[in-house]
Parts: sequence; C-alpha cells; structure tokens
Amino acid sequence: MLSNFNHKIMKKSNLFIFGIALLTIIMVSCKGRNKLVNSWKITAVEAKMPLSDSLKNVILTNGTLTFTKDGHVTGFLQGEINNGTYALTNGGKKLVIKDETGTPYPCESIITDDKLILDSKEMKLTLDKI
Repeated sequence: MLSNFNHKIMKKSNLFIFGIALLTIIMVSCKGRNKLVNSWKITAVEAKMPLSDSLKNVILTNGTLTFTKDGHVTGFLQGEINNGTYALTNGGKKLVIKDETGTPYPCESIITDDKLILDSKEMKLTLDKI
C-alpha cells in the first residue's frame, strides 16, 4: 500500500517538474519572440558565397522584415516575402523564416533591443529596428 502511494507521489512530482521545464522553455522562447516582433531594415550584408554588387545593393535598398506576434513575417530579403512564417527556437538563437511556398531559410540569430543579426550559410545580415 505504501509503495503504491510513493509511486503516485513520484509520478505527480515528475509531472510537476516536466511542467516547470516546459513553462521555462516557453518563457525563454517568448522573450526572444517579443524582441523580434517589430519592423527591421537591413543595414549590412556580408556575403559568404559569391554575390553580385547589384544584388547586394538591391538587398540593402529594399531589405526589410516585419515580424508579428502570431508567427508571420513580411518583407524583402533576396525577394519579396508577402505571407511568410517564422519559428524562433533555442532561446532566440535559431530563426527559420519560411516564404509563401514553405521554403525554409534557417539562420543563427542574435536579437537585441535595436539590432537583429541573421547568420546563414549564404550571408550574414545586420538589421536595425525601424
């Protein structure tokens, strides 16, 4: 009888610990998301693969991203993003932007109050909050 009682306590304890861990992960993810939700302007492009000067200038001239609380993104990177989505994971350190067709653009991300750095295999972009 006592071992059955201990088993129930352990089960509830493990469930409680799991709940706290999940809540912590959600809070950390939301913190990064809250900083990301805004409009951003590309201010620097550092190519890691061949990139023509004309495409670099187009990205600098037109490059903006607007992230919403509901997980949507619009703007311009190498082309228009009209109805994209995004997922921010790893405490705000990984960002995946998907365009309308679902093509993923994964990158490492650094988010501060006024700067966003997106580092992918093709290029590193620096964005300033608008």
